[in-house]
Amino acid sequence: MNTTPTGERPQIGFFGCRNAGKSSLFNAVTAQQLAVVSDIQGTTTDPVIKNMELLPLGPVTFIDTPGFDDDSGTLGQERVKQAYRILRRCDLALLVCDASRGMTGADKAFYERVQADGIACIVVYNKSDLAAGLPSASGQTGDASAAAVSALHKDGIDTLKERIVQALHRRPPERPIAADLVPRGASVVLVVPIDKAAPKGRLILPQQQTIRDLLDHGDTTVVVRDTELAALLQRMTPDMVITDSQAFAAVAALVPQEIPLTSFSILLARHKGVLDRLVAGARVLDTLRDGDRVLIAEGCTHHRQCEDIGTVKLPAWIRRHSGAEPAFEFSSGTEFPKDITLFRLIIHCGGCMLNAKEMQYRERTAREAGVPMTNYGTAIAHMHGILERSLKPLRLTGAP
Repeated sequence: MNTTPTGERPQIGFFGCRNAGKSSLFNAVTAQQLAVVSDIQGTTTDPVIKNMELLPLGPVTFIDTPGFDDDSGTLGQERVKQAYRILRRCDLALLVCDASRGMTGADKAFYERVQADGIACIVVYNKSDLAAGLPSASGQTGDASAAAVSALHKDGIDTLKERIVQALHRRPPERPIAADLVPRGASVVLVVPIDKAAPKGRLILPQQQTIRDLLDHGDTTVVVRDTELAALLQRMTPDMVITDSQAFAAVAALVPQEIPLTSFSILLARHKGVLDRLVAGARVLDTLRDGDRVLIAEGCTHHRQCEDIGTVKLPAWIRRHSGAEPAFEFSSGTEFPKDITLFRLIIHCGGCMLNAKEMQYRERTAREAGVPMTNYGTAIAHMHGILERSLKPLRLTGAP
């Protein structure tokens, strides 16, 4: 439960107007007093996140959010933005309505937004013990799957959990990271450079995820540093080689052409459903000119090392490839800069800490702003002239 990455967990958000009982319901569903509950409107000012096990589904993440009807000035507007920011990463939205009031105009607007974004939603009428007659969900939203609960008396909570499980089971099956690219029982070499940025005592997340994905498929994984790869290839002929993007050029020179080769970053982009557009974005690297603004974005925050790939290595490769001096800007964490239309290109990290919904949202945001986007692995492969080779193993299975 505790080791499943957040980016691989179904994300379930509690949304609604202030004082609809979102936090009380959040506490009832998680069976813990995690969110502060009060009769004062706007008590929840920041998202409250709880990772837990929801059987028979497995590890999930529940998120309590501020009320989306907060009109208390600038701070209230920021809280509303925070709620909608959480929505874009959710696999399932629980729209919590006060049963004694019925669905408000703000509730209906939120429901329409969720439907337009294609996010699964369950309308939950809380405080049903106070309602003389429960409003008809089908009459107000066209969705007959509404649930009636009382967070105070814990009525209907188990039924709601069952509906959450059912809704998440209806999600499209998740694409594997690499297991569908090789026959069952294959041998796959994973090239993992150990440099100053590598956390001591552990592998970085994309490497861990790929190993587990292949092991679940019954494959043999051999993990090797780039400095020992040549010696390993003299002893075995793997079915595939997957490398860290930083060592792409050196690894490509060592791996025979007949052995499929790709990178963790490219596989992660395919896994999250954005690879085809990131490939198109990489071609912009050929046309960069002096002064073009390039955003290098990361989905998490970490301590930068002296040879950091995002702030040091990638800009150097781009300057050498383009022969130009672009203006680089950097962002990390949950947000792009406010106005991304200023950029000629966005280069994103692999997004291992972001779920597919968030990565797809970021790619769609860039596309709608008319700004091409690529990622580290795709950009590096393109600049080293090995992108087509890196995509070939994926195309053989019908991938982009």
